[in-house]
Amino acid sequence: MTENLAVLGSTGSIGTQTLSVCEKLGIRVSALTANSNIDLLEKQVRQFKPALAVMGSEALAKELKLRLADTDTRVSYGMAGLCEAAAIPQADTVLTAVVGMVGLKPTLAAIEEKKNIALANKETLVAGGSLVMKNARENGVKIYPVDSEHSAVFQCLQGCPEKKALKRLILTASGGPFFGRSAESLENVTVEEALNHPNWSMGAKITIDSATMMNKGLEIIEARWLFDVPVAKIDVVVHRESVVHSMIEYCDNSVIAQLGVPDMKIPIQYALTYPERYPCDVGTLDLAELGTLTFAKPDPETFVCLKACKRAMAKGGTATAIVNGANEEAVRLFLDRKISFLKIGELVNASLDNVKSKQIITAEDVFEADKAAREYILANY
Repeated sequence: MTENLAVLGSTGSIGTQTLSVCEKLGIRVSALTANSNIDLLEKQVRQFKPALAVMGSEALAKELKLRLADTDTRVSYGMAGLCEAAAIPQADTVLTAVVGMVGLKPTLAAIEEKKNIALANKETLVAGGSLVMKNARENGVKIYPVDSEHSAVFQCLQGCPEKKALKRLILTASGGPFFGRSAESLENVTVEEALNHPNWSMGAKITIDSATMMNKGLEIIEARWLFDVPVAKIDVVVHRESVVHSMIEYCDNSVIAQLGVPDMKIPIQYALTYPERYPCDVGTLDLAELGTLTFAKPDPETFVCLKACKRAMAKGGTATAIVNGANEEAVRLFLDRKISFLKIGELVNASLDNVKSKQIITAEDVFEADKAAREYILANY
């Protein structure tokens, strides 16, 4: 079980829920980081008294330092600050809840210092999975998934006697706000409509990824690296109720599922307390009251981001970093109302066809691919 935690992205949805879990379980916190929410970070620092607090910019760090002059917390900023927080000596575990490619460097920094990782940042494994997992193995580091789907798979696998017994992983998808819609009907959807997720409360970027089903494509890639399972053995099923969080199928065709109310505190807490379980401050699942659980096949012809991620995995190397970077840039353009909703998927697929991929040797290979993908999107939207 985690005794001392560094939280990267402490003011976001995952970060704030993580701190609630820490407060309940008495887990000490040695570092907190935020991009721009200085008011909330100051409040968190005063409550948890970490050794280090990190802001996204130098200007915000200077302001935070003034605000915290009466405390013993040191203040830093930027990527250097994130990496310092990830490598802080006091922590035995680092929870990475920052959004996007920014999570890769600090995750690698934490692994180099032999910290276990509670991973809530998909892009780290999507863009640099081969490198991250190689470094984790070499340093004896455990990576515990925080995503509800991967946590569900991880929990189901605890009953797997040996690797050869596993037949496939089945990731569930909510389908987002546009499940069942045709491409034609999505031509004029607004940002507000895309942000209206039916089940989960998440940040804007992750919510748009759910609407395009890019999140499920990213999760397929992430699952491949987390569980060392080929993509051909990873399936997706749309499950609107978000009660079955994922399943695994054994060679004898038995299917094991993890169920629970849609609340991220469950996977967060399990990542921090594994292999132990503790009571969790979430609602009880009442199947009789729920009544019905439904399942359907995804529509890769309408939600083309899902197809792009599978193509990228087949291509290998930096291809997954390319689709990830392209998606981040395209989502930003959509949120800024510069492109249509459907254009996100078009651009992600086009980036895979037009940006050259290569083998990943170092982290710089990943960053170069990410940069090239973003440049392609900005030049072609």
